[in-house]
Amino acid sequence: MNPVEIIVDHLSYTYPGGVTALKDVSLRIQPGESLAIVGQNGAGKTTLVKHFNGLLQPTTGQVLVGERDTRRHSVASLAAVVGYAFQNPDDQLFASTIWGEVVFGPRNLGWPEEQVERMAKAALETVGLGQAAQKHPYDLPIGQRRAVALAAVLAMDTPVLVLDEPTTGLDQGGSELVGRIVEDLKGQGKTLITITHDIDFCAEHFARAMVMAKGEVLLDGPTREVLVQDDALAQSYVEPPQLVRLARGLGMEQTPLNASEFLAMW
Repeated sequence: MNPVEIIVDHLSYTYPGGVTALKDVSLRIQPGESLAIVGQNGAGKTTLVKHFNGLLQPTTGQVLVGERDTRRHSVASLAAVVGYAFQNPDDQLFASTIWGEVVFGPRNLGWPEEQVERMAKAALETVGLGQAAQKHPYDLPIGQRRAVALAAVLAMDTPVLVLDEPTTGLDQGGSELVGRIVEDLKGQGKTLITITHDIDFCAEHFARAMVMAKGEVLLDGPTREVLVQDDALAQSYVEPPQLVRLARGLGMEQTPLNASEFLAMW
């Protein structure tokens, strides 16, 4: 599939109950970018990304995914381009086995069965569930159900992946696994978009950060520059990453985004 650019042009969205969740949002996401969207609950983050695969349609404005106007394409057709791992895996999982869950998407894309099985097996191995394919997803704890939902998206091999709060409810090992998967996908040239309250995860793995509040974009730019803008972050109830705050406390002039950078700057 050709590289996919996402263009959001003056997008506004009002829910049927009358709540306006997005107000004149415009941005471009280039192929291969890694973008983290941060902000408090109700900032409009999830509403925004649900426009990328047609789960929501603009009230005004336009969203283009490659050459596809999301208002004119079905969710099923957009799912071949934009994979979406939900914040709550229980909103996504439906099959009676993990294997059935993970092969569902690729089969719906019409792939040969050999390719479906190969991609499903690889996705389950990636998330550490290679030996659990015949288990029922709901026999697993929430962290592993989240891994099943992620595997179902990985198996579809879409050029764009949206990860909604991918580290919520995970222990350190689970968060580190998600981080390794993100880095691997970036290495493959995938476009990665995450919604996250885990600002340290954002700093370590995403090159671009966007801060939202009350349906508007407050900041958008390189993560190293965005996550030191205290006044704008405060409007969205976001604190700078721990290492940034530690570096400031120690009087360091540079901005480390991960432990390796911190040690190199120290």
